[in-house]
Amino acid sequence: MSADAASINLTHHFLIAMPGLQDPSFARSVVYLCEHSSRGALGLMINKPSDIRLKQLFEKVELPLQRADLVETPVFQGGPVATERGFVLHEPVFAAEDRPADSVYASTMTIPGGLEMTTSKDVLEALSSGAGPRKVFISLGYASWGEGQLESEIAENSWLTVGADQAVIFDTPVEQRYDKALSLLGLQAWMLSSEAGHA
Repeated sequence: MSADAASINLTHHFLIAMPGLQDPSFARSVVYLCEHSSRGALGLMINKPSDIRLKQLFEKVELPLQRADLVETPVFQGGPVATERGFVLHEPVFAAEDRPADSVYASTMTIPGGLEMTTSKDVLEALSSGAGPRKVFISLGYASWGEGQLESEIAENSWLTVGADQAVIFDTPVEQRYDKALSLLGLQAWMLSSEAGHA
C-alpha cells in the first residue's frame, strides 16, 4: 500500500483541542475541517464567537438583514488566517437529487459529508433578502495547516479527531460545543490529561 493510500483524510471531521494545546488561538477550540489532503488542511473554529453580531456584519457590507432568526447570531472567529474575509458554512441549498451541476453561489466548496462553504458575497445577499440556506455559520478568518503539519500535531497529542456532527455546529449552544464534540468520542473534559505524551 502506498503512503498516500494510508494517509488519513479528516475532511468533515472535528478537531478537538487537547488541554495541553496552549496556543491562545486554539485553546479549547473545536475546528470543523472543510478540506484535508496531502497538501494540507483548512477549517473553521466553531466555538469562538466574536463580539460582532450578524446584524453589524450586514450593516458593514451595506446589506439589510431580513432574517430575524440571524440578527443576534454572533460572527465567529474562524481562525487566525485572513481574519478580514468571511466564510459561510451552510447546509446545501438543494437536496442532493435536486442539486444543479453548478453551485448556486459564485464561490462554494462542496464538502463531502453534506455541508458547503461559500466565500462569495452572493450568499450574504440571499440571506439579506430573507432567503438563502436555512442553517448557516458565519466566521471571519480560517485555520490552515501546511503539508504534514496537522498530522504531526495530531501525533503530538494536540488534537483529538471525530467525524463531524452538523447538530454541534448549527443546533448546540456555543458554550456547549466543546463538550458536545468530546461526547461524540464518549469522552468528557475531566478525562483528558493536560500532559502530552504517551501512556
